[in-house]
Amino acid sequence: MAIIQINNKKIHVLEMNCEASQAIVMIHGMFTNMSVFYFNIAPELAKHFHVVLYDLQSHGMSERVDCGYNLEAMSDDLIALLDVLNLKKVHLVGYSYGGLIALKTVMLYPDRVEKLSLIESPKPDEGDAPEVLQKYGNKFIDQYLNNYAESTSLQPGKRQIEKNRKLYEYLFNHTSIKEDFDIDNNLFDILSTNSIKVPTLLLYGSDSDCLLAGNLLKEIIPNSYLLEGSGDHNLPIQKPQWIIEKLLEFMK
Repeated sequence: MAIIQINNKKIHVLEMNCEASQAIVMIHGMFTNMSVFYFNIAPELAKHFHVVLYDLQSHGMSERVDCGYNLEAMSDDLIALLDVLNLKKVHLVGYSYGGLIALKTVMLYPDRVEKLSLIESPKPDEGDAPEVLQKYGNKFIDQYLNNYAESTSLQPGKRQIEKNRKLYEYLFNHTSIKEDFDIDNNLFDILSTNSIKVPTLLLYGSDSDCLLAGNLLKEIIPNSYLLEGSGDHNLPIQKPQWIIEKLLEFMK
């Protein structure tokens, strides 16, 4: 684990199996951190690939930042991280909002991405920013922590729960995240007129509210494949082995 300085902020980064010839960069969603991949998924992928995990700004052990939550800014951070790590071209795996960051990165920097995998990425304009944040904020934290406990047999303590609550409150009340979310409301419209060309895997839960977004992405992205697993928005916690199998099949 390391703290890396990019774009005037400190980002927490973890690398596994750096000697592998191909790299996978995994991007978590809002209100969580790299742990969504760390315990089950990343170690298995690292048997075959160089795996890079990082905490988005203000998440996990990365520095808190009061602005720059729009997709272009977050994509620029990702590319800056790849440059520091000397990674010219990578597989991108993004979960929830992290998938939108990955998607935007492919649109802006297509030469840096080998293949794209999106897990449970929502449609940005499904409601105004406060509604989206509420939906994937407090409710998500509750579901994430419950499923995390069931899947890992580790019961999150009061300190961890309170830390997640404080993160949500900080992002919602003390940053530009609400305004930045609105900037990207037309992402799918832009995508439909500027199609990405990299092979794309779409992994969604059959009971997820985001499945409609997955079906829409399947229509918009020419070289894409949609697979449904049993679960909801917490698919990486509920079905890690299924995700591992599908990612390895796709990226090998």
